[in-house]
Amino acid sequence: MKLYNSRGPNPHVVRMFLAEKGVSIPLVEVDVMKAENREAAHLARNPHGQLPALELDDGSFLSEVIPICEYLEELHPEPALIGRTPKQRAETRMWTRRVDLNICEPMANGFRFGVGLELFKPRIVTVPEAADGLLRIARDRQGWLDSQIAGRTWICGDRFSLADIHLYCFVAFGALVGQPLDPALANLIAWRDRVAARPSAQA
Repeated sequence: MKLYNSRGPNPHVVRMFLAEKGVSIPLVEVDVMKAENREAAHLARNPHGQLPALELDDGSFLSEVIPICEYLEELHPEPALIGRTPKQRAETRMWTRRVDLNICEPMANGFRFGVGLELFKPRIVTVPEAADGLLRIARDRQGWLDSQIAGRTWICGDRFSLADIHLYCFVAFGALVGQPLDPALANLIAWRDRVAARPSAQA
């Protein structure tokens, strides 16, 4: 296997997931600043032109971070980052979907349509007038999550999971592009600091 990698939160999710598993695979860098991900070679790996993409041993490709992580968990079930039981797996998927749809996606599109507009408008459909509203949604949902994780170590309680990895990578990216967490969100700030202290966060 090899992972087609780049800057940004999505590749970070897979690298961090691999690091938590203690699994190392070759990385092939794709320069998104030079739009290499929009060239024919990468479009053959992922027709959406996004990263990361995981090349399997048979030469086929997987894209989208959640399916890639699901596949890696099937290959390397320990430590379990999605779950050991049907209930745990369903719980992780529930929280991963919540943070992805309600926080990560609005953060990402708020960036693409706002601060990152000049980079993205030649490449994808952009809606600049939506940027402020998307960022407002992300902030509102961060406040909701702050209340939900009160008294918990991790998003799924005492289990560190894909939900934590996924959200952390977007929160870390947000801090670099003008979307820091509100310091008043004490539970979320403490959670972020716990994740940041894990060696895998540097992957």
